[in-house]
Amino acid sequence: MKIWSVSNQKGGVGKTTTVVTLGGLLSGWGFRTLLVDLDPHGSLTSYFKMNPDEVEQGVYNLFRDASEKKKNVNPEVYLASTEFDGLSVLPASTAIATLDRQVAQMGGMGLVVATALGKLKDRYDYAIIDSPPMLGVLMINALAACDHLIIPVLAEFLALKGLDRMVHTINMVFHSRKTLPKFTIVPTMYDKRTRAARDSLIGLHQQYPDNVWSSVIPVDTKVREASRVGVPLSLFDKSAKAVEAYSELLEQLLLEKGEDKLVANRL
Repeated sequence: MKIWSVSNQKGGVGKTTTVVTLGGLLSGWGFRTLLVDLDPHGSLTSYFKMNPDEVEQGVYNLFRDASEKKKNVNPEVYLASTEFDGLSVLPASTAIATLDRQVAQMGGMGLVVATALGKLKDRYDYAIIDSPPMLGVLMINALAACDHLIIPVLAEFLALKGLDRMVHTINMVFHSRKTLPKFTIVPTMYDKRTRAARDSLIGLHQQYPDNVWSSVIPVDTKVREASRVGVPLSLFDKSAKAVEAYSELLEQLLLEKGEDKLVANRL
């Protein structure tokens, strides 16, 4: 199982949209896919019509089991199925907002999610993590678990400053590693009609020439419509502009991961 984490310390950049759309595409292309909600806001959980205030089995249970040092716990019992073939969710409850306070003095809590996903490696081909927008035990778990980090960012000045903080966090969390985890910066909600967006995109490529994706995710009203009905965008409207862009992004990510045969069949 390959694990991607979608992270940014600035909210409102399209993290959950990116997770759900890539997940919908992966499952539609035949990959068994798990979406993991590590954001206390529970946007991913809510997307699939689950109420974070009422979730009784999910991410919080993983940390509770780890804090109680339970052994041989099967994380499958905490998963929720969806109405979409090949797509499951590990939901978030609002209780995960208290985890930093609860586990602050405990060691070994940075690998809880990585350990759980390791036990699910034969059940899924891909797991995509929706990270919280703040540094803490949940974001550390998201970073520690992933093979590849996807950073959605708006093409605007303030968002670029937030990106600087995110890259600083990556360097801080992985300071003991000789090499940082690979990360791809994805410009989202891009409006080519505005000069500010165009200038910011140029700045992104100048500042991070090796990490910025070559294309953009455009502004698309269909994203909001799909979210309202709780359907991944690729299943809601395959002709949407954002679906075309996310498909292009996914093809690149899969090629980087050696899934050449599947991508070749699609082209």
